Amino acid sequence: TDDDTFSNVFCENSKKLISVDLFALAAKYYSLSNLGVCTPLEDVLEALRGDNQGTTGIKTDEFMNNKKSHEVQVMSELVDKIANYCGIKQVIDIGSGKGYLSSFLSMQYNLQVYGIDSSNSNTNGAHERNRKLKKHWRAYQSRGRANLKSQRLEKANDRTVESEIKCKAVDEKPLNNDSSLQSQDQVPSCGFTEIATSETSKQTEVDLVARTQSDENKLSEEVLAILNVLPSDAVEVFSSSHGNCGELCEEEKAQRKMASLKAKASKSSESNLYFPLTSCITAETELSDIITDLEDCVMVGLHTCGDLAANTLRIFTAKPEIKAVCSVGCCYHLLSEQFENQEDCPEEVWGFPMCQYLKDKGWCCGRNARMSACLALERVAVGQMLPTESLFYRAVLQVIIEEIYGVTKSDRHVGKTFSKSSSFIDYVRKSLKKLELDDSKLPDSCIMDYYEKYKHRMNELEAFNMLKVVLAPCIEVLILLDRLCYLKEQDNIAWSGLVKLFDPVKSPRCYAVIALKKQ
Repeated sequence: TDDDTFSNVFCENSKKLISVDLFALAAKYYSLSNLGVCTPLEDVLEALRGDNQGTTGIKTDEFMNNKKSHEVQVMSELVDKIANYCGIKQVIDIGSGKGYLSSFLSMQYNLQVYGIDSSNSNTNGAHERNRKLKKHWRAYQSRGRANLKSQRLEKANDRTVESEIKCKAVDEKPLNNDSSLQSQDQVPSCGFTEIATSETSKQTEVDLVARTQSDENKLSEEVLAILNVLPSDAVEVFSSSHGNCGELCEEEKAQRKMASLKAKASKSSESNLYFPLTSCITAETELSDIITDLEDCVMVGLHTCGDLAANTLRIFTAKPEIKAVCSVGCCYHLLSEQFENQEDCPEEVWGFPMCQYLKDKGWCCGRNARMSACLALERVAVGQMLPTESLFYRAVLQVIIEEIYGVTKSDRHVGKTFSKSSSFIDYVRKSLKKLELDDSKLPDSCIMDYYEKYKHRMNELEAFNMLKVVLAPCIEVLILLDRLCYLKEQDNIAWSGLVKLFDPVKSPRCYAVIALKKQ
């Protein structure tokens, strides 16, 4: 496509949009999916794949909503492969929040994870969530035993039917001298059938008990492996009652004793594999001051907000201990911009731009563009329409604030007032209180006059917001390519790329910035 293809989108003189079709086509052309700059996730996983053939374990959706479950499942698999590729076992999760990703990485993949969040309430929430999460493992253990028992009963019943058929055949034909009942050694005679001989019954009982103990031992090993991963101060060592399966074997006794000792030891030494920490870190922070046993590690961030996504990459490039990074950003509207207010603050660290190329051009997006970048085109495309009414409420409120109160700028936010309001009047009054503006002299009739004045323009507002949605991927491209370009400018990076990690309908901020340092 040459430069003139989209030259007729806007009027040359008025700069107004004159071709919606061309506008949509241009937006699609400059989206990440069309530019060919992304590395497919399958290619990355294939390149990182070592001897490990994957792992099975807990299901995330039992503890998280569908969106979070999808994100954690996909990202944790990738992080595990990166860690294995680099030969490291330590992970630092920046902006870890409630610890969804951190706890899953530690439990599912046996990685030592430090979840760092600047919010003390988030860290406390992570501790509490972790504590509750551990309680489920007793349920998993019971469910696992019940499943094993059920499977054994089903197999036993199947074998009983087969044996009855075989025994009828034996009854019809006299046994030859060289014939043997060993062919029926699979008959489980623990009360299921009395057809087989007593000797066979005894042998089968021994086989069944041995199989039962073997299965129980396998389950114990799996549960013990899980317990070894979990923070033990939140885990009660499971009961040693073993049903009617006889005495525990010496090996299992030793394993359980070891698990008990580990639980007790970790209560004093806190040898956990997931540590939620409260700290605000930058590229200048000495990580060893926060993490005493710091070693070579991977830094990850799942939906790091605003500038934190940019700072994650700066920390990665600045710290020699961090060998790889996998960062998915969000909340572009909260990014700080170096050239937005035309203020000369060379010492300030900005969220955008990061790369020298855009710095040299003095590039600026502006808040409106960054707000647009947060919209979800793929969701709108599958019918999840924009909240037109709430957007209309907010737009009319803006007019009221400017015309009645003379306010054009405020540090305060209306937030999610729409969902808590019963009507437009209720919405306006609640919003004004949040903005600390006196609503006592504003009658209901005046508020409704504004509503009626602009009601006929609701369709116009919806069309405008749809255009913003179409443009959203182009602005996101600019922000993500800036981050990738920043990594390409560093000398110590072996490989860096953009990877589409998530289903954009489930998780609109679906692109990860990934990089590996030179060894």
